[in-house]
Amino acid sequence: MADIQTSIVTEDKDTQEGRYLIFSIDDESYGIEIRYVTEIIGIQTITGVPELPDYVKGIINLRGKIIPVMDVRLRFKKEPREYSDRTCIIVVDIMGMSVGLIVDSVSEVVTINEADISELPYIRQGYQNHYVKKIGKIGDEVRLLLDCEKLLTDEDVESLNEVL
Repeated sequence: MADIQTSIVTEDKDTQEGRYLIFSIDDESYGIEIRYVTEIIGIQTITGVPELPDYVKGIINLRGKIIPVMDVRLRFKKEPREYSDRTCIIVVDIMGMSVGLIVDSVSEVVTINEADISELPYIRQGYQNHYVKKIGKIGDEVRLLLDCEKLLTDEDVESLNEVL
């Protein structure tokens, strides 16, 4: 994990193009654009805050800065699970706000060429996936590439701004 964190912090904007941080929830792998990621930390003590959505677990104090943390597992409507030594918090900058994303594990930073990124297939009328932006192909494997800015609704941002 330390190697991943170091590589994220030292990269400039030009070298971040097409690069994704890969993390897992259950057996599914997701990617988020590296440009959103500020750091990766281990799970910490989370202070709960009343009246936030269930998937927003609360806040942490990260070197004097108060950051809300969201459990991505709950955001994706999956069963809750005990945090382990593999559980990480990915600190991202979404709409000018630092937010921690709790994930089961972080695996690597990969480069996905534009030619290996495709749109979501049409599934059915009336179905809209709010979080997955595109699909990245890495060899024979597929990674769901998330739209970080859609992980929080406008109402979530408003609620969190009132708390912070």
